[in-house]
Amino acid sequence: MNEVTSYKDIVNNSLLNVQPGALTVSDVVTSLLMTLVISMLIFWLYKKSFRGVLYTHSFNISLVMISLVTSLVIMTISTNLILSLGMVGALSIVRFRTAVKDPLDIVFMFWAIAVGIANGAMQFQLSLVGSIFIASVILVLSRIKTLNNPYLLVLHYQANNESDILDQISSIITSYKIKSKTVSSGTVELTLEIRVKKNNIDFVDEVSKIENLKDLGLVSYEGDYVS
Repeated sequence: MNEVTSYKDIVNNSLLNVQPGALTVSDVVTSLLMTLVISMLIFWLYKKSFRGVLYTHSFNISLVMISLVTSLVIMTISTNLILSLGMVGALSIVRFRTAVKDPLDIVFMFWAIAVGIANGAMQFQLSLVGSIFIASVILVLSRIKTLNNPYLLVLHYQANNESDILDQISSIITSYKIKSKTVSSGTVELTLEIRVKKNNIDFVDEVSKIENLKDLGLVSYEGDYVS
């Protein structure tokens, strides 16, 4: 019985009791300032390395706020086991249903969360060194250019001229992929994926001279095309 009582006392005294003096105002301010500094690095790097279609400023701001909020949560639960378990249960009911269009956005989100966790646990050296290393990797990889850039070539023509037009396109463009085809009242809208070297779009002038072709459009894009 004494052993059980002693074990309970140890648990109650070392883990379950609230420790309000464990974090000082100086600790909280230092943690938040360090989190803000590193999250601003994330903010700058996300804008610098963005390669999507439309840059979203609000999402970039949310990365900074995610780091700060995560840091506060970690500081809150770091001194009390019961509070930490309750926080886990409370956060488990949160569901995020916002669609992430670019897979790289997920990397920045996890990075922001990791910075908040590390700084909330007062692991400033880990947060700073790790962030510098991650930022360096992203900068290096983002500067590596692919040999071919993707373009979407959108064509409009009459359906009865399709075979002749495709034959002429094949003689001009050696390789392409059909992404979508829409037929409406005998008029066809055909979208082709073409990969060429950067700014090497001289083929557009040749395609525009194809007979029976109503009009065409060329769009540079990155990522998946959804028809």
